[in-house]
Amino acid sequence: MVSIGSLEIAPVLHDFVENRLTPDSGVTAAEFWAALEAILTDLGPRNTALLDRRDELQAAIDEWHTGNRDDHDHGAYVEFLRGLGYLDDAPADVSIQTSNVDNEITSVAGPQLVVPLDNSRYALNAANARWGSFYDALFGTDVISDEGGAEAGKGYNPVRGAKVIAHARAFLDAHFPLAAGSHADSTGYTVETGALVAALGESSTGLADPTQFVGHSGDTDEPTSLLLRKHGLHADIRIDRTDNIGKDDAAGVADIDLESAVSTIMDCEDSVSAVDADDKVVVYGNWLGLMKGDLVSTFQKGGETLERTLNADRSYTAADGSDLALQGRSLMLVRNVGHHLTTDAVTHNGDPIPETILDAMVTALAGKHDLLGSSPFRNSRQGSIYIVKPKMHGPDEVAWACELFGQVEDAFGLDRHTLKMGIMDEERRTSLNLAAAIEQARDRVVFINTGFLDRTGDEIHTDMEAGPVLPKSEMKGATWLLAYEDANVDTGLACGLQNRAQIGKGMWAKPSEMAEMLEAKVGHPSAGATCAWVPSPTAATLHATHYFDVNVAARQEELLSRTARPIDELTAIPLLDRELSAAQVQTELENNSQSILGYIVRWVGLGVGCSTVPDIEDVGLMEDLATLRISSQHVANWLHHGVLTEDQVREAMGRMAATVDEQNADDADYPVMACDLAGSIPFNAALELVLGGRDENNGYTERILRKNRRAAKAAQS
Repeated sequence: MVSIGSLEIAPVLHDFVENRLTPDSGVTAAEFWAALEAILTDLGPRNTALLDRRDELQAAIDEWHTGNRDDHDHGAYVEFLRGLGYLDDAPADVSIQTSNVDNEITSVAGPQLVVPLDNSRYALNAANARWGSFYDALFGTDVISDEGGAEAGKGYNPVRGAKVIAHARAFLDAHFPLAAGSHADSTGYTVETGALVAALGESSTGLADPTQFVGHSGDTDEPTSLLLRKHGLHADIRIDRTDNIGKDDAAGVADIDLESAVSTIMDCEDSVSAVDADDKVVVYGNWLGLMKGDLVSTFQKGGETLERTLNADRSYTAADGSDLALQGRSLMLVRNVGHHLTTDAVTHNGDPIPETILDAMVTALAGKHDLLGSSPFRNSRQGSIYIVKPKMHGPDEVAWACELFGQVEDAFGLDRHTLKMGIMDEERRTSLNLAAAIEQARDRVVFINTGFLDRTGDEIHTDMEAGPVLPKSEMKGATWLLAYEDANVDTGLACGLQNRAQIGKGMWAKPSEMAEMLEAKVGHPSAGATCAWVPSPTAATLHATHYFDVNVAARQEELLSRTARPIDELTAIPLLDRELSAAQVQTELENNSQSILGYIVRWVGLGVGCSTVPDIEDVGLMEDLATLRISSQHVANWLHHGVLTEDQVREAMGRMAATVDEQNADDADYPVMACDLAGSIPFNAALELVLGGRDENNGYTERILRKNRRAAKAAQS
């Protein structure tokens, strides 16, 4: 360790700050460490006090439920929460004042990716997912059926291709209709006096709404692209008669690029397995590379060595003849870890430090490189750095985070409120006091969302003593969750987030089920959300079609007059209301056990923080720490209330370990569990998590996962 004042710093992190982070930032390494030491001295003890307050509140709630389990009076419970200081009265007339915010946040509704920042290839793919091929997204997914000889395969199937083209032309007709006829009948496109003209055999026509034409590339009589816009999102018709697709297309259309992932959260938290200084430097280095524009990922695919870098901006001639440039990359936000985590990558007076303080320091200084123009590309054209804060419990913790941001700004010579804040509405005390939390960050807030998975995990843990909860599959229909989803949007609109900040919705968890996603996820923009999470660039392109369908700004105007959900609904406890059969209980246990093991074996055994994990029916589900939290807390709840026995849990976990092993049989690096359950670090981590889940603070999983991941790394070295 490297000693500086009261700090002990892991050499790999010290070298990163000295040689990569601080050069050309206007901040020296010595200034960086001095600032960190000062912030830790001031804010570290106050963070500890806030965490202690969490525990005090939980102990009081546990005691209330234990004493009232057989005679629950919900009105009395709500008043108890008020008296406890857990539930505050909403402040009047909250209005955010955030300024210097990019239009991807204020003005454009669209998909949002969340990507693990420890994987440079995934991070670059996400950053470049601002634009996606509509043809590829259709051709490679189940949105296009296999019927009629249109089976998907390794090569090009012209029958399937024809279906893709027909689907895409129908999209153009729906959103950019011609004044007469159909795009399907076009034999060519030109640009005349700043307007799009489509040839239809012997006749020609323009757009029904000529203002939807934004610009073009190439010559006006032979354009190579035609740029259209609706609801702030762009579609780019790519024309190339030499292309394998374009050569057989009457109009020469080779593809349609859709503006897709308008924003991306680069994640240091739930989707990464970063347990020590070595891991953290990988995460930090990738964020720095994105901010400086020099991140490169080299990888093997199909026997070739490929390289990923950031995409350049896109250039066009505007309809009025001027030059037009559009961002080639998604607007990037970075998610720091929660306040409850510590790291020994740095110690202060011998103790591990709050990891969120280190995250704020490093990610903010990396972001300063973007503001200084160190990159050939700009992330924020408005001069802001966007940091998403997860797992904050109530307004006091938001206020602490704002103070942290202010001290970081002072340390690095940044203007006040340069650091913008995303508030994840995923903990019960935040969602019940969301307006007060927003008020604390009124000069910084750019994002709120509903993280229903973590919120469900916290719901189970907070009211653990009230009784056994509903089966996991029934949670989405629970009164509290429906009220929570509405209240998040209503509160955001009431606090002035419209046209100033994002209101987001959660993840689509089935990466391969895109046809189902297209049916279901239109509900997110329809609910008034300006962004919603998707698991891949392909999903972003397909989900983008929903924002062409729904005018989110108009929908928000309609919702402004909606009656707010009452506090009784927001605090309704999702208790089991019937007797379950032994078979139903066993099925729930096996589903949870398989999900837990399928994720933990990769997290602990392979260091993979976000995985597509086959469920018990072999349907791939996207799993991260949030899904793990709900599954583990659910088992812990049923175990605590006698719905399950410990022997039953151990037996099911052992059988599911064999199932998970079989599902991963083709992975040469996979750490098999079932052949030696007693010696399997991942298996025993999973067992510890469910058997001890009731006692984990707020039901979080990281303490157990990190301890066991470090043990696995040591065993592998």
